[in-house]
Amino acid sequence: MRLTRESILSMPDSPIIDVWRLGIGRPEVIGLWAGESDLPTPQPFCEAANRALAAGHTFYSPNRGILALREAIRAYYTRLCGISIEDERVAATSSGMNAVMLVSQAIVEPGDNVVCITPSWPNILRAIHIAGGHTRAVPLGYGEHGWSLDLQRLFDACDERTRAIYYASPGNPTGWMMSAEQQRRLLDFARRRGIAVIADEVYQRIVYDRSYAPSMAELAAPDDPVFVVNSFSKAWAMTGWRMGWMIYPRPMLATFEKLIQFNTSGAPAFLQAGAAAALNDGEPFVRSFVERCRNGQRLVLDRLRAMPRVRVVPNTASFYLMFEIDGVRDTLAFCKRAVQEAGVGLAPGVAFGDESAHQIRLCYARSDASLSEAMDRLEPFISRLGPDAA
Repeated sequence: MRLTRESILSMPDSPIIDVWRLGIGRPEVIGLWAGESDLPTPQPFCEAANRALAAGHTFYSPNRGILALREAIRAYYTRLCGISIEDERVAATSSGMNAVMLVSQAIVEPGDNVVCITPSWPNILRAIHIAGGHTRAVPLGYGEHGWSLDLQRLFDACDERTRAIYYASPGNPTGWMMSAEQQRRLLDFARRRGIAVIADEVYQRIVYDRSYAPSMAELAAPDDPVFVVNSFSKAWAMTGWRMGWMIYPRPMLATFEKLIQFNTSGAPAFLQAGAAAALNDGEPFVRSFVERCRNGQRLVLDRLRAMPRVRVVPNTASFYLMFEIDGVRDTLAFCKRAVQEAGVGLAPGVAFGDESAHQIRLCYARSDASLSEAMDRLEPFISRLGPDAA
């Protein structure tokens, strides 16, 4: 008797996990492999959750989230973007990834395809596969001035079975950011073709040349086939809370009421109280965190660019850098060696797609001291590699 679907059995682990397993539990390893900072969640957010817990907010919550959190999400967009979003288009979710799973369950039929801008965080693509869909990759171009998207190539990848276009802006692992003009053209195309847009805006606030990355929520009408996904994990240092939110087309209110009910029955109410505090009172932390990441980016860029054989792709958003090393072809093997021989954890580019298999992702959302030590370890390690290292 077969207990597990073949499509699930054949789904590989992320190569990042292969590297992580080598270094987890070793305190001497500096882990730059995961997409999180080394800062704990700010105390005011924790205290709000503690107060709600102490007050007995331990019962089932509304499927779309407590009213206080939904109101905080709506007020956040009004302050940040100057837009008003109806309450019935907003739902709190049990992480940003949960939001992507819910959207996939809602719109993807077996045999559908979703066109995805890559390199991309692999979990997103897996969610589409779990729902029975297929993914079509449209790789970004890149060079010494950063990453770029050929919109026509994106449009040409769509056919009659394309159900949605997925993109992350700013992106993981690239830090690429879609311009407002490109978003307008994408939305116009999606409207004409009846294709949904899934806009992953988890890194929206971690931007260095403006206060926030352009949001599809600023352009989409209430009935447009647009799904905006966000998370508290990154800009508010709340990765372990597993809290996110989404904005969806007005006609899909009943759909997501049902899907959230069947998946999680709603996120814990006391955690939602902490999330509401993050949105309502967390702006000073967000600004200081972005500045910290800006400093980390400068430090790492300067150090990597000074290393022979290393080429870095610059960006103006997220807290990642992608780089490549002449002679290094197997980045998974390289990252395993870096853990074992240099005590630095990195993410192999193959985890994000075949087109980035020769690259390596580094997360710089850490203290300057930690990043400096990591660079001090990587520099001699890379210099010891032969011309055909891996």
